[in-house]
Amino acid sequence: KVKHWRVDREEKYEIVEKWFLKDLEMIDGKDADADNPYFEMHFHEVYNMEAYSCASKYTFARTLKRLNAMYLKKDFKIVNFDDTYLNDDSMWSSSNRDFLVLTKVCFYASNLLCLSLCRLS
Repeated sequence: KVKHWRVDREEKYEIVEKWFLKDLEMIDGKDADADNPYFEMHFHEVYNMEAYSCASKYTFARTLKRLNAMYLKKDFKIVNFDDTYLNDDSMWSSSNRDFLVLTKVCFYASNLLCLSLCRLS
């Protein structure tokens, strides 16, 4: 955890707390269906965190998942995250996530529009 502040035009950073991945037991995204940046990290105690955005929260969770797979191969839980955006093998995972999410939303919207214009017999 890093503390950030500005002194005149210079930016300062100070490490406030350190956690080790080996001690991480669970990451709780709080609500998989809501677009919010809040999550919890469960070590020997629970830390409430706020990411810059929901996208950065998912990026952080994916990064921890990859680091764990590469180095620790430890089984820790990632709960209350949408698996579609969490897994690398998903068709929505790429460097252009925002575009692909927008495409998915447009696809669903066009389906709804078509359904609303269809005559019911």
